[in-house]
Amino acid sequence: MSVVTGAVGLTAAWAGLPGGSVLDERSVDGLGVLTTAVLDLDADLPTLHAWCTARGTAFWGLGGLGVDELRETYAVVDAMTHHHALIVRIDGTPVALVQAYEPALDPVGEVYDVQPGDLGAHVLIGARPPRPVAGYAPRFVREMAQVLADRTGATRIVGEPDARNAAVLRVLERAGFTLGQEVDLPTKRARLTSYDVTPSP
Repeated sequence: MSVVTGAVGLTAAWAGLPGGSVLDERSVDGLGVLTTAVLDLDADLPTLHAWCTARGTAFWGLGGLGVDELRETYAVVDAMTHHHALIVRIDGTPVALVQAYEPALDPVGEVYDVQPGDLGAHVLIGARPPRPVAGYAPRFVREMAQVLADRTGATRIVGEPDARNAAVLRVLERAGFTLGQEVDLPTKRARLTSYDVTPSP
């Protein structure tokens, strides 16, 4: 796999990269080697399907899809220039799906005032890391916010989880996100969230 180095600017710079392309790899104290790569529709699909259909992931909204239907869904994402699906590994073990997107080009951009430097993100934590990590979920979310900021120059990570998803909202609060107002999106009643972040030099 090739490694894409340096800040890439807009997420459009990721469009067209082959599945498996590594966007970022870093060693994080107490967590391990965190590797973020473009979703590979062939190699990663069985893992992704297992995560999306697992108990407790109903709010992700893809639990009823078969493998082929899930592939079609993420083939659409793969073709976009402003919304990207990423697989994250810790010490080589797949642990999460992260979808990064430009909120101004997403339905959420119709319900809040998008600011320069805003980057949207969805996070599905699918597995635990190879070794135990205290406070894993909020720590992982914070680290991924930093990864996304470093790779795009974003200064604020925004999200819109389902307003009923109390577990995720608790994780985001513990990670340092600010919980904002509830808004109506085409597929759900959502809670706006945001996290200010400074890209590394």
